[in-house]
Amino acid sequence: MTTIAIIGAGPGLGSAVARRFGREGYDVALVARDRARLDALAAELAAEGVTARGFSADVRDPESLGAALDEAAAALGTIEVLQYSPVPHRDFMRPVLRTTHRDLVGPVEFSVYGPVVAVQRVLPGMRELGRGTILFVNGGTAVVPHPDRAGTSIAFAAESAYGHLLHDALAAEGIHVAQLVIPGAIVPGHVRKDPAVLADTLWDLHRTRHGFRHYADDLDG
Repeated sequence: MTTIAIIGAGPGLGSAVARRFGREGYDVALVARDRARLDALAAELAAEGVTARGFSADVRDPESLGAALDEAAAALGTIEVLQYSPVPHRDFMRPVLRTTHRDLVGPVEFSVYGPVVAVQRVLPGMRELGRGTILFVNGGTAVVPHPDRAGTSIAFAAESAYGHLLHDALAAEGIHVAQLVIPGAIVPGHVRKDPAVLADTLWDLHRTRHGFRHYADDLDG
């Protein structure tokens, strides 16, 4: 078995996905900024029998993100599954009429440059394997823009376009690209948006390899 890299790994969705794929035999590379939290999560997973390691990186820093993914592949093995799911900063969510071009730098670095860097770093390994899965996780503004969340609305739309282009371009190589849109918040105990339920959904997207865009819940739900 090979490795899943979870970019934006934390105690909610990232932790649940690590457990879900870990149960299937995948080693887990946890990528986020906070080294102490990553080490604590890796220790929790190890206690449950999941091989996991933390790799510190800022998705807005291409060099650090690329280096973290290289380090993960060297330590754990070729990255077969990439999940890009960091949580956007609150300051990305400004009303559209108060959003300047400078306000869009962060969102674009976060939701466009970061995914491009990550994909380019793992793609050679996936091609060597002859298989791979790339999972983009976005909020509802990826599909329905919100006037008070201009930064994420614009940047998520661009990330969605990039993912869709990859889906079409890589299918013939055995590399599946999918997007999971999660409207609203991730809610523990929710029938469709509990972290463990979402992790099952992402596992199914990896396993069934069908279509690009999928919804965790109704857009108005």
